[in-house]
Amino acid sequence: MTKEPKTRTPRSKSLFREYFELIAETAVFVFFVMTFIVQAFQIPTGSMEPTLLIGDFLLVNKLAYTQPRLPLEGVVLPRKPIERGAIVVFKYPKDLTKDFVKRVIGLPGEKIEVKDKQVYVNDKPLDEPYKVHIDSHINSRNDFYNYDEIIRDNYGPVTVPPGQLFVMGDNRDNSMDSRYWGFVPLASIKGRPWVIYFSYKAERDSWQKTGFRDRLKKLVSFIPKARWSRMLRVIN
Repeated sequence: MTKEPKTRTPRSKSLFREYFELIAETAVFVFFVMTFIVQAFQIPTGSMEPTLLIGDFLLVNKLAYTQPRLPLEGVVLPRKPIERGAIVVFKYPKDLTKDFVKRVIGLPGEKIEVKDKQVYVNDKPLDEPYKVHIDSHINSRNDFYNYDEIIRDNYGPVTVPPGQLFVMGDNRDNSMDSRYWGFVPLASIKGRPWVIYFSYKAERDSWQKTGFRDRLKKLVSFIPKARWSRMLRVIN
């Protein structure tokens, strides 16, 4: 006696369709959020230390500074203008495929100058409690240094063009920023770092290690080297 093959009941078909629709809707929602609202970002270098550390994983608010594209969008999701002191994620002007994170120092139309490591905005010294200097030596214009070494500590004056920003890293003596490669167009701003969702003590050159063994080593070290005190820290 042969058994008749089992057929899928209407109920099982209904459950399959419900699960499929749930997965599809979730995927669409996640895609929408990651495309238009937030972006995951990892800190690869120490240019923003001690504010942001190598191995910090951030969520970036992509709506913070964008211009409204739909009616009433600016009312429902209010934006605010970019202010001095804000930390921003932007497309690196020299390579638009790369994202950088720095702090806004100069706004359009402002005069920026660095004298012996002190930043001046419109000829007034800027108070910067967030910055650090890891090298006490000052590279003077009168000394025999190459240009890159001089502008680390003595730069400008320059005037920020319309529609541009002057940005710098908090780790002033170890930051490639507007002193070296120029201004950041407002149109290149991608968002504002919002919260650190994970952090671990990474090697300083870990971002350059992309081989399989290196990735596996990073994965294994995530938990033992986790910096739990930085989890869910809101970035200011």
